Amino acid sequence: MPVAAPHSLRLLLAAAGLALACGQPARGQAAADPAESVVRTHVPSAMDAELFYQVLIGEMELRQGQAGVAYEVMLDAAQKTRDEALFRRAVEIALQARAGDQALAATQAWRMAVPASAEAHRLTAQVLVGLNRSAEALDPLRGFLAATPAAERPAAIGLLPRLFGRAGDRKTLASVVEQVLQPYAAQDATRVPVLLTNARMRWLAQEPQRALELAQEAARLEPAAEGPVLLALEMLPGEPRAEALVRSYLDRKADAAAVRLAYVRALFTSQRYAEAVSQLEQATQADPKAAPMWLTLGALRLELKQPREAERALLRYVELASASAGAPAEGSTQAEPASEEGSGPAPATAEALRQASAEGLTQAYLLLAQAAEAQRNYRQAEQWLAKIDNAESALSVQLRRAMLLAKQGKVQEARELLRRTPERTPQDARAKLMAESQLMRELKLWAEAHAVLSEANRRYPDDADLLYEQAMMSEKLGRLEEMERLLRRVIQIKPDHFHAYNALGYTLADRNERLEEARTLVLKALELAPNEPFIIDSLGWVEYRLGRREEALKHLQRAFEARPDAEIAAHLGEVLWMLGRREEARRVWREGRERDATNEVLRETLSRLKVDL
Repeated sequence: MPVAAPHSLRLLLAAAGLALACGQPARGQAAADPAESVVRTHVPSAMDAELFYQVLIGEMELRQGQAGVAYEVMLDAAQKTRDEALFRRAVEIALQARAGDQALAATQAWRMAVPASAEAHRLTAQVLVGLNRSAEALDPLRGFLAATPAAERPAAIGLLPRLFGRAGDRKTLASVVEQVLQPYAAQDATRVPVLLTNARMRWLAQEPQRALELAQEAARLEPAAEGPVLLALEMLPGEPRAEALVRSYLDRKADAAAVRLAYVRALFTSQRYAEAVSQLEQATQADPKAAPMWLTLGALRLELKQPREAERALLRYVELASASAGAPAEGSTQAEPASEEGSGPAPATAEALRQASAEGLTQAYLLLAQAAEAQRNYRQAEQWLAKIDNAESALSVQLRRAMLLAKQGKVQEARELLRRTPERTPQDARAKLMAESQLMRELKLWAEAHAVLSEANRRYPDDADLLYEQAMMSEKLGRLEEMERLLRRVIQIKPDHFHAYNALGYTLADRNERLEEARTLVLKALELAPNEPFIIDSLGWVEYRLGRREEALKHLQRAFEARPDAEIAAHLGEVLWMLGRREEARRVWREGRERDATNEVLRETLSRLKVDL
């Protein structure tokens, strides 16, 4: 950032004197620039007129793009008055101009002028860290905590990791913070915050073992505290050992709804759906009126191909959401802002509640239609769809309606229904093609699905997701060279598309071809998505094809525990069968068949091995 020369500053001050001679605006006259109102808000009442106009000119120069001039004018005013608002403004100007050295100079001047200012010390440390001078942040951080009132110090200590989340040299910074916090490590009020802050800093510094040890020590000292558990949740799935801390806490506190829901989100992200369902069931038992938990439970049940259980959870959600629409949830202790008449929630709040309820109900009706469809109750599915009056969900509704028609043998009518659906946005045309291909795929009309996707890829070239879908249809049609070409194009366009690596690796392994290359591809997919059950299944299948049955068993058991899918059951059962564990294999296959009796991989496996369940 350019800095104004002293001569320029003198000219500006002279201009300020001219403004003084002209006098102030008459009463009721609007200020010429909004900056004046900013200045009036932040300057001390004791500021004389000359200094007032100096600050005003600084704001005007900033608006005209003269950041260097504005910075010098504002810092000069701050040093004359020792006013913290003006020091803060000088720092802001420097930071907006990406002038780190000037920002540091302003914070240091602020510290000298107002030694008791916690904010001055904190900002100095932040600027130093931003300039990759973390080692120099030691004294400002000590000053920050020393200037913070004792009652507020635990919160200030807990704030430190958030202040430095984007630091470059995090290992150095973690050591600096540890030194700063040492005097507070033995004090009752700050002992646990110190442990948690050091744990977070070590986690940011990519020292997971040390971070977990500190979090565990904090949990031991204060078993009821949520902080150690929330940190452990943040560490998942990168540090699986942290999960024991979470589970131990939830075993002790069955009513810890917020922590349990956070754990459910972590399990869902890792696609450990069965475990997420178990946690949600405990949460709904502890708080049966928590509507969102029922909706999530229903969606997960449906994902696990448990339509009856999904339906029960979703109906409970509809009951709760319908009852609370337009009114605060029963038992709520948080008062809503009153309207002018003093009766009920303010209109904006009530509208937000109604909108959230309507969106949730739309999702529930779609899921209920899907659950009814899975149970071949097509009439009930249509009744649920008829309840949806939401233009933004029109395509999703029409897709489900098309699926209902197709499953009743009206395939062409189903396709026409999708094609006639209005396109509200430019993305809707692409979404309609994807929906039609999905319809054909679910009906196992591979050639028709491939044709739709070919047209989609002509209209939207180099769309990684469309290319991937076409590759999957190419595989179904036995066009393996085309499939591989398309998948390699996907990887070229989007190198982090883990599905493409996995699909190519699994296909090679399933055909017992180029097994080492298949393993490399699957491992790359697993590196990009470490807890994806179907990729873990692929790795197990590759190991099985390579003759490493025990290694294969380990991976397949892990995949099946996370996602008891029929195809994973087919693979796991085959490995158990070949290891001589026949009854275990039959049990796994039966469980897979209960979830999806039509799964082709499972049926082919049982036929090939001549197994009668």
